[in-house]
Amino acid sequence: MTMQILLNLLVAMIWMLLHDKWSMLTFVIGFILGAFIIFSMRRFFPTPFYGRKLWSLAKLVGLFSLELFVSSAVVSWQIIRPRLNIEPGIFKMKTRMRTEWELSMLANLMTLTPGSVVMEIAPDEGIMYVHAMDVPSMKKSILRTRDRFEDAIIEVMR
Repeated sequence: MTMQILLNLLVAMIWMLLHDKWSMLTFVIGFILGAFIIFSMRRFFPTPFYGRKLWSLAKLVGLFSLELFVSSAVVSWQIIRPRLNIEPGIFKMKTRMRTEWELSMLANLMTLTPGSVVMEIAPDEGIMYVHAMDVPSMKKSILRTRDRFEDAIIEVMR
């Protein structure tokens, strides 16, 4: 994948050198042209086309943005209510992540969304200990968020 990105950048630089005017538009056109060339020659590379990983990364960023917005709204609603009825607590959560990169990415994404904090990770067992602001009402949504993040992270990393 790295070789494909470097080759695409090389094609974009050569495209810029062939033109009199150097601009960002010329570079972008060369980069898109290089992506088409690499896509058409993808069977000659040992790894799949890198555009698939970029698309997966864009989906992960979009998913995180959506979860951030939804969890912020839920936490804001709980704080704004006249009577604060929350039951904070810690629960154990199993994960499918295998590598340290995947575990740390999941932990960071879960911690960045309001209402939950990953307190500790047991990487050998694949267990995370999560502190939630309101365990009875938020546990199901946290587990649903974990499943969505895990699917997106696996798609990007593997």
